[in-house]
Formats: sequence, structure tokens, C-alpha cells
Amino acid sequence: MTIRAGLAAATACCLMPYAALAATLGVGPGQTHATPCAAIAAAGTGDTILIDAAGHYDGDVCAWSTNGLTLRGINGRPRIDAAGNDAQGKAIWVIGGDDTTVDTIELSGCRVPDANGAGIRQQGANLTVRNAYFHDNENGILAGDRAGSTITIERSEFAHNGAGDGQSHNLYIGHVERLEFRYNWSHDAIVGHLLKSRAAENIIEYNRLTGEAGGSESYEINLPNGGLSYVIGNLVEQPATTQNGAMLDYLSEGFGQNTDDRLFVVNNTFVNDRGSGTFLQIGAAATTPVVARNNIFHGGGTPSSQASTVLDHNYIGSDALFVDAAHYDYRLLPGAAVIDAGIAPGNGAGRSLLPTRVYAHPTADAQRPVVGTIDIGAYEWAGDTILRDGFDGEG
Repeated sequence: MTIRAGLAAATACCLMPYAALAATLGVGPGQTHATPCAAIAAAGTGDTILIDAAGHYDGDVCAWSTNGLTLRGINGRPRIDAAGNDAQGKAIWVIGGDDTTVDTIELSGCRVPDANGAGIRQQGANLTVRNAYFHDNENGILAGDRAGSTITIERSEFAHNGAGDGQSHNLYIGHVERLEFRYNWSHDAIVGHLLKSRAAENIIEYNRLTGEAGGSESYEINLPNGGLSYVIGNLVEQPATTQNGAMLDYLSEGFGQNTDDRLFVVNNTFVNDRGSGTFLQIGAAATTPVVARNNIFHGGGTPSSQASTVLDHNYIGSDALFVDAAHYDYRLLPGAAVIDAGIAPGNGAGRSLLPTRVYAHPTADAQRPVVGTIDIGAYEWAGDTILRDGFDGEG
């Protein structure tokens, strides 16, 4: 199905929104297009491509420069495995167009000669990914440098990505304007990081970033060029088998293209199953004190390598706090020392630091209740074990 009435007039008016000419293209059994790449090749600016999960799309790889595309799975989550193929020696999908949305898609198995193959190689400006699953690639998402671009990733899972060389990761976001990363589960990266970003601004909220049993990942969060960064309400776990003793690494490579060194780490639950190391590893270039407030630093290690860090109402120790730590369920036990032990988080760089959501496994969220004084950590104890029906251990 294609609807493009008034194409000539619209072409003359560059300000007309994408929706004015949008078409919907179907992919899968009984549809006009047999594969996603066939539909992408036929699509115009602003079109929506609906991909039926009933189809078989292994080996269907491509690159495009069309702006405003939405690619959405229907009737389940369609899977595209690279099956030995790649687009431009880079990825399953190489996106050169701006303002792309990818929703309910699974991308796996991309490997290329330079060991940098990705599910998505983002080269255009502005990418939104939701409800997706990236696994067993050399990189899950690899977003290159693009001024003014915002990368938004929500409710998605990243697992077992990495070439094993330490240079490829579950996610690697280059020099963009902003990364917004919420309600995601990133785990079991192969030697690389669970999340790496060089963005000028990083908003990392309400995620589960866990190495898990036998995990070989390096940093759980790596922000090597700093940037104005908010790390709020996350569950962050480092396994005994990690490649690196630091959990959140900030400004370890200097500023690069960034100029801001403000980092706010608020109401997170950090669990160090390694038993030693550094929870917050802060590079020497950082002159602004990190604000670390209402965090659980559990399991042993140095809270921050920066002497001037503002450590405010954090828990540091190894007491029994959690419902089922062996299965990464970090909700609070009744009577845990962190209940009602926090402080109002306040604001940071003009933005509220108050956590309003909690991560719900897998790749979901729920409202954080307000019960008396705020608790330390990513969860609030509300008289019972909240999210009981929404949490099933390892997923």
C-alpha cells in the first residue's frame, strides 16, 4: 500500500512534515514485500514499514539514506539474523537517514572482517529504538559521531554482543548530542562494555546492567569523554569474572569533543560480586566534584576514586539487603538498613534528580512509590515486596 497524494507540491515545500506523505508498507507472508530490505528500498520519506514476525528474514541486510522511516514488528518480534551477510561491511542495518524509529525488532549474528559488525550502524541523526533485542553481534548498536543527534533507547535487551577484543560492546554511542537510555537490560557482553557512550549529555535511568554469572564484560557503564551525565535509579552488577574492577568509568580518556564534567549518580543499586575494585572510577580531568547521593554500594570496593566526590547518604557495605541477590532481584528486604535512610535528591544542572520510576524485569518500568523518607537505592520498600508479579528473576 502506498499513499503519496500531492507529491509534487510537497516536494516544493521542504517544511512539510513527514506525515503529510506517509505510506504504510507491509512485509511478510501475503504482503507486498517479502523482506524488510525490499520494503526499505521502496519506501519514501516518513513511511512506516510493518514487519510480520511470521516471515523468515535471515541474511536480509541493507543500508539506506531515506529520512523518517519507522520499522515496526507486528504479530510478535520478527528476527533478522545476519546469517553471514552484512551491509557495507558494517552491520545488518546501516542507517544513513535521519529520524529513524525501530520498534519490536530482533537483530543478531552480525560479524564482519574488521570485527566491528553491528545490529545497527547509525550514521544519520536521531534514532529511537524500543522493544528490541540485539544479541550475538560484535556490537549491538554502534552509533557514529553526529553533531546534534539524539539517540533514544528504551525497553530493549542487549546480550552477548562483542568480538572478544575489548573494542566492541553491547552498545557503543559515539559523539552525539544526547543519549537517553531507559528501562533496558544490558548483560553478558563479551569482554566489552555493557554501555559505552561519548555523548555530550547522557541520561541513563532505570536500567538493569548486569554481568551475571560467568560474565566477561569490562565496565558496566563507560563514559570515557565525560559529558553532562545523569545516572539515576539503575541496577548495576559486576560479576566475579569481570575483565575490569571498575563499574562506572567516567572521563578516563579526557574530554575529547565534550566540555562538561558534571556527573550525578543518584539512587542506584551497585552490587560488586567481585568483592573489590571501584564503583565510580573518575578520570583526572574531572575537576567538578561528582555528586553521588542515595546509592547502595554493596559488596566491597572503593565508592569513588575522586577525592572530592560528594558522597551523600549512600550505603557502603555487605549487609543482607535484597530479596534474592543470587538472581539479581535487588528489591529490598523488610528491615533493610537503607529503608527511610536517604535524603531528598534535589536538582542537578537544572534537572530534578528525584527518581520517579523503577526498573521492572524484563525491560519494563513501574512507578516508584512515595513512602515516608526516600530509601537508599533503586527501589523503594512499600510495606511488601513491590513488583512481585512483574519480576521473575533472570528472565
